[in-house]
This record gives sequence, C-alpha cells and structure tokens, in this order.
Amino acid sequence: MKVGLFLMPTVDPEATLYEATETVLDMIKVADQLGYEEAWIGEHYTAKWEPIPSPDLVIAQALMQTNQIKLAAGAHLLPYHHPVELAQRLAYLDHLAKGRLMVGVAPGAVPTDWQMYHVDGKAGEHREMMAEALEIMFKIWTEEKPFSYKGKYWGASRPEPALNGLLDLHIKPYQTPHPPIGVAGSSANSSTLKLAGQYGFLPMSLNVTPRSIASHWESVEEGAASSGKTANRDDWKVAHHVLVADTDEEAKDLALNGMMGRSFNEYFYYLYQKGKMLSKFKHDDSVADEDVTAEYLIDHYWYVGSPETVAKKLDTLYEASGGFGTLLVTGYDYGPDRAKFNHSLRLLKEEVVPRMKHQRKVTI
Repeated sequence: MKVGLFLMPTVDPEATLYEATETVLDMIKVADQLGYEEAWIGEHYTAKWEPIPSPDLVIAQALMQTNQIKLAAGAHLLPYHHPVELAQRLAYLDHLAKGRLMVGVAPGAVPTDWQMYHVDGKAGEHREMMAEALEIMFKIWTEEKPFSYKGKYWGASRPEPALNGLLDLHIKPYQTPHPPIGVAGSSANSSTLKLAGQYGFLPMSLNVTPRSIASHWESVEEGAASSGKTANRDDWKVAHHVLVADTDEEAKDLALNGMMGRSFNEYFYYLYQKGKMLSKFKHDDSVADEDVTAEYLIDHYWYVGSPETVAKKLDTLYEASGGFGTLLVTGYDYGPDRAKFNHSLRLLKEEVVPRMKHQRKVTI
C-alpha cells in the first residue's frame, strides 16, 4: 500500500494566505523527503479553514521544491472555470511537472461558492456543468482538427491555423493524452465514483468507514462495467484522518488539542450538521448528533494512536474494502507542533504500513 497526502488544506483561519501556503508547501516537502507518492491540494473560495483558491499556483511552487512526489489539485471545481482556459493552464503545468502532475476534478459542494458564482447547486446544475466542462477539456487536449462546440454553459473552438501555421492551438499536455484524472466520492453508492469507473478515472474515497467503504468499490465497478472497462483496485485512493505518535496517549493528546480536534470542533462539526451529514461519522445510527465529538471520532472514526494501534485500525478498513492502492493522509496545520505531525508521517510510512497484515496484497 502506497501513502500520500490529502490537503484540503485545513489551516488556522487566523493565518495569512502566505502563511497558509507556506504550511502546505512544508508538508509537501516533508512528504517528498519521506518517499510519499503524491499530494492532492484542495480548491475552495468561501471557506476560511480551507483558504486556497488556486492549487495550481501551489503546485507550481512545490514542483521547484520537491524531487519525486506527484502533485494534483484535489480538486479543480469545474463550474468555476472556463474549460478552455483550465485545459490550457493544466497542459502548460503538465510540461513544467514533466510527468508529476495529476488532475482532480469535482463539481463543487460549498453552498456559498455556488452563490458567489450563481450556480444552482441545489438543482444539480454544478454536476451538469462539470460534465460539459470535461467534454470541452478533452476536445482541447485531444482534437487535432478544427472544431466548434456550443454547449449549454460554454462554447469552444479549435480555430483553423493562420499565417501558415504561425498561429495555432499548440499547447498540448506533456502526458498523452492528458494527465491522470481523479474524482472523489464520500457518500455510499457514490455517483461520482461510478463516473470514475465509467471513464477510467482514478477513484478517490474521502473519509469512509469500514461499514461504507465496500459500497464505494461497488460503485467504481458498476461504472466500469457500463463502459466495458475493468476497474483496478491498485488505482483506488482512500483519504482519511491519520495521526501516529510513539504512544496512544501522545497521539490522542495531539489530536484533541491540535488542529485536528480544533478544526472539527470549530468548523467541520457545524458544516456537516448543517448538511445533515454527521451520520457518516457514526459507527451506529443510534448515536445522537451531539455525541459526535472529537473524543468520539478518536474512538470510532479517526485513525489515531501508536504505530501498533493505527496498523490494526487500518487493517480493519483495508479488509472491509477488499483492498486499495493508496492511503492519503489528511494534512492539518499543527503550528508549533508541526514537528509532531512530521513525525507522524514518518511513523506511518516506516512503522505502520509495514505492520499491516494486508499491506503487501491488493486484490485486483
């Protein structure tokens, strides 16, 4: 099983945007040094706890400060970009990355983002826009002949070459036909994960529990079967909250009193309560919403503890899933305790994964 980072990113909302970006870059550099495979960086517009609206700018900096780690937006929110402009930017960035770029795409789910961009998310317009944007992006990346496309939300063309070819659509991705594309899902029987299987995208499961994770792979396989593809579990990425310390007590203290606990208490609890989604954290439906606390998450949802404890917890998730390829660790800004998070990343790579009884076998 490979390991990577999933950076929403969750940072101190009192930090400046410069400080938030430096925190993210520091996490990516440490992960690169430890041999982590990849890092995904979120895109948000109206969430102070997740403050980066341009993950590609962070990726451009990270490429200059790392050696091997693959990088991706996790994800570009397609309704908020003209697809021609985004396709061209990503094709250019792909050349700068020389094979280290992946692309995450999503329709966007933050209601205040919808309002700012005048997208009717409640009616599902964001999903329609994502589908149309992808169609245009693929055309820009792959079509070799002039075309004209008029959609519901955008228009696009590949113009005829001019001035004997001096003017032409010359920017194509470095990778053929384009960088690997990932899409994420979090709910049971996820429709976006069916999309991943249908189009051969990289499937990503966000914050699933052992009782829900199997349905995610079923969605991927259902989508793959609809288009005659075969889904590969080694492509499957699972993002979760993992914090490892030398002892269970140290890990719990850092989780409760560090950014992991603070962000849940001050941000995510209210976000999920508003969306009536706290049930996704529960090990049993009878648990009351008010009982879903940081302490509860340590016992039932987060993967917090010593290397031995976390390995056992991850084995349960892995066995329930049937096998997946990459574990993505959710990154947090631990401020003065950042060295402890770096230590957690090292322990996960060097002591937790080797302890896992399933880590050498992925069922295809």
